[in-house]
Amino acid sequence: MTAVLISPEELRKSLADSESRVHLLDVRWALGDPDGPQHYLAGHIPGAIFVDLETELAAPPSPAHGRHPLPSLTHLQKCARSWGLRTGEPTVVYDATGGMAAARAWWLLRWAGVRDVRILDGGLPAWERGGGDLAVGTEPDPKPGDVVLTPGNMPVVEADEVAGWRGALLDARAGERYRGQVEPIDPRAGHIPGAVSVPTAENLTPEGTFKTPDQLRARFSDLGSGPVAVYCGSGVTAAHQIAALSVVGVSAALYPGSWSQWSSDPERPVATALD
Repeated sequence: MTAVLISPEELRKSLADSESRVHLLDVRWALGDPDGPQHYLAGHIPGAIFVDLETELAAPPSPAHGRHPLPSLTHLQKCARSWGLRTGEPTVVYDATGGMAAARAWWLLRWAGVRDVRILDGGLPAWERGGGDLAVGTEPDPKPGDVVLTPGNMPVVEADEVAGWRGALLDARAGERYRGQVEPIDPRAGHIPGAVSVPTAENLTPEGTFKTPDQLRARFSDLGSGPVAVYCGSGVTAAHQIAALSVVGVSAALYPGSWSQWSSDPERPVATALD
């Protein structure tokens, strides 16, 4: 199985290898924090290119499609080439939140046929803990890439399929949102009927690195033998769940519209902890 993660030590060795052509993508983004570009300018891994999740890794939001719909393949390929991605060359994505945002870039590139793309385990904090240097300001524009993207290399499910899902449907949001106790951003509180709560944050150690394969295997031991699908609020952190599942060899489909799409449709049923 293709590797999902790369450690800071492995990345340093790759970057020091004169034969290596690693492309670094800085995908710092978090809900309620629009300052990713400023964080990047203040300090990033040398050579990294900033990627804007809102405009490069998603189509414009709408109630019909959710807060972060998948971008068109044409748009994604144009962006990937602007980042300098080239056919057959490795890519590493990172953020400062345990891979919660970077996993969206990992998933999209894997979906689009880029095989050698990995998440920096622990992100920028782990890089710094290991003594990694930081660069400030901007980087030179990369030489335009030639990568050719093809869709459909990771499974996707839409709302109607989720409604009749015969398998494990994982809700990757925080437990209180799943239970319907709070809903800070989407139209209705609760979860998709039949979904089970498996919060993405529990994929990580207190240091923000992925748990060991054995720990993740135990975490997902009750999924059964049927197909697995994952959703979150808008299809971003669900990609992190899919990455964690991939670490232990479990394939899972992404529901891109996620709760932001589902809860915007008054015809879709909603369950809460009180049901």
